[in-house]
Amino acid sequence: MIKTLIIDDEPRARNVLHQLIISFVPEITEVRTAASVEEARGVLEFYQPDLVFLDIEMPHQNGFDFLQLPNNPDFDVIFITAHNQYAVQAIRFSALDYLLKPISPEDLRDAVKRHYTKNESFRQRKLLFENLAANIDKRDVKDFRLAVPSSEGVFFFMVHEILRLEADRNYTIIHLINKRPFIASKTLKHFEDMLAKFRFVRTHKSHLVNLDHIIRISNSNEFIILSDGSRIEVSRRKKDEVQRQLNI
Repeated sequence: MIKTLIIDDEPRARNVLHQLIISFVPEITEVRTAASVEEARGVLEFYQPDLVFLDIEMPHQNGFDFLQLPNNPDFDVIFITAHNQYAVQAIRFSALDYLLKPISPEDLRDAVKRHYTKNESFRQRKLLFENLAANIDKRDVKDFRLAVPSSEGVFFFMVHEILRLEADRNYTIIHLINKRPFIASKTLKHFEDMLAKFRFVRTHKSHLVNLDHIIRISNSNEFIILSDGSRIEVSRRKKDEVQRQLNI
């Protein structure tokens, strides 16, 4: 049983999402709507949702302004956006969820399923919201801070601090500069997609490496050496791509 709040300034968008919920997400048993941040804050005075669908692009105050709530209520948020790629990247880097308009029933169901499987504490969620607010204020995606939840809590770091990422079945071991590695509950493919515009190269099905930390490649091109002394295999299929990225 999930109580939700839809916040979107467009009446049609609110109605469409409401109908999608009724038709495809029976787990959601109560839906309230608001047309602005101000109206949503009024709703929260007498209604406590478990999940908020929050449109990003709204006049006067946008979706990110809504998160600047004085009492930090305990609810999950799924952001909604039509085309703001900068905002999407900030959301992804903050380990938060989003849906792209027009919303499909399948994407909606998947997002609600992810909501069900989350086990974030109130403090963790607050930290993720704060990280998102800080990222949105940056002028360049390169300055975003990455948030990665794990069984040990949430780790925060800059992309340039990543030495390499290593696949471990459906998990990823993240190796950072001068810090102990930790395990993230996301696949290596998830991080490869997120870091596509940064200087990372897939050297092997199990390894994604920061190009800035490669100090040399073996004469046979079968492995690379990183700045921490790590020796990482280069698969036959990846040799040409690694050489191209290293301008060899």
